[in-house]
Amino acid sequence: MALMPVADALAAVLAGAEALPEEMVALDAAHHRVLARDVAALRTQPPQAMSAMDGYAVRSADASHVAARLKVIGEVAAGRPFDTALRSGEAVRIFTGGVIPSDADAVIIQEDTVRDGDSIDITEAAIAGRHIRPAGVDFREGDVLLRGGRRLTDRDLSLAAGMNYPQLPVRRRPKLAVLATGDELVMPGSTPGPGQIVYSNGYALRALARNEGADTIDLGIAADTVAATTDGIRRARDSGADILITTGGASVGDHDLVKQSLEAEGVAMAFWRIAMRPGKPMMHGRLGSMRVIGLPGNPVSSYVCGFLFMVPLIRALAGRSDLHHATETATLGRDLAANDMREDYLRARLEERADGALIATPVDHQDSSLLGNLAAARALVIRSPFAPAATAGSPCTILRLPA
Repeated sequence: MALMPVADALAAVLAGAEALPEEMVALDAAHHRVLARDVAALRTQPPQAMSAMDGYAVRSADASHVAARLKVIGEVAAGRPFDTALRSGEAVRIFTGGVIPSDADAVIIQEDTVRDGDSIDITEAAIAGRHIRPAGVDFREGDVLLRGGRRLTDRDLSLAAGMNYPQLPVRRRPKLAVLATGDELVMPGSTPGPGQIVYSNGYALRALARNEGADTIDLGIAADTVAATTDGIRRARDSGADILITTGGASVGDHDLVKQSLEAEGVAMAFWRIAMRPGKPMMHGRLGSMRVIGLPGNPVSSYVCGFLFMVPLIRALAGRSDLHHATETATLGRDLAANDMREDYLRARLEERADGALIATPVDHQDSSLLGNLAAARALVIRSPFAPAATAGSPCTILRLPA
């Protein structure tokens, strides 16, 4: 089977992926949820012209020169408007957030006045419109300020509250189950026997999925038997998982039973040898509404494939508008040899220099089993198939890894 380009494999994983149903949640529960549809302001902010400073509301024509004297006829605090219109020669004491009285068109800050009983003397001329927040300067009723597909930030929640929304329509969180396979795997804290290794893949994959807004299920480790693997697949389906991630058993050896088990459960599999490194063997298919991605067993291959394929699928099901990782341009920190037929994703350290230059230095050892190098990496340097040799100082394309 020919090696499938990474872009084609990703397109196949995302084909037909539709956003999950929406649900209403309170603002406090909406942080990092994905907005299901556009949201328009229910009110105008501010609803009336308001003072931006503590001082005096005046008619600018009456306070256009230093030493003008005005009579103070009242006071305006936030939430307590002054109902009387100003007449010539009058001023109103006003505080930040107070509604500008009728006929006033400027605010003189208190530092630019001298109070004398019920009068003030002006020490700085007034300018029409100064220190006033006009009605609607922030937004107006009906303005669409939050778009569907946006993952809500903490600032978005403040905006939504100001728009007068106590709750928001968001997409249901994707539910993702992770099943490890392999007789050689033991849980952290165990004492590995001969030929055994400590299981690590699921911890990174579940954390990566949670960081993207998914709920996760740990299905543990399945032995290298069709029965055990099939049982794990059924438990994922019965849990209502939208995505099943398997790790290990994705190749074509005698003990690689994931494909066989998935097909026995009715999954129509597309089995790829992807033109990428790390992570050539990977599987994808569907079991009813559950999407399945079979990742390689080596921890670096598992993580890189999860980052490149699992994350965009989670985003698609969550209804996000930004499905794909954003690439950046950096400068290579060391020489690289010419590449072969596979697209390389090289773990790299990242340094931002004082002049703003971004330096990406691939680690020396790119073996797909090296967890230390994976943890130290801050980015992946992308090398196209058959890319020529590159020297330190030349530009490169990178994907930042989650911090």
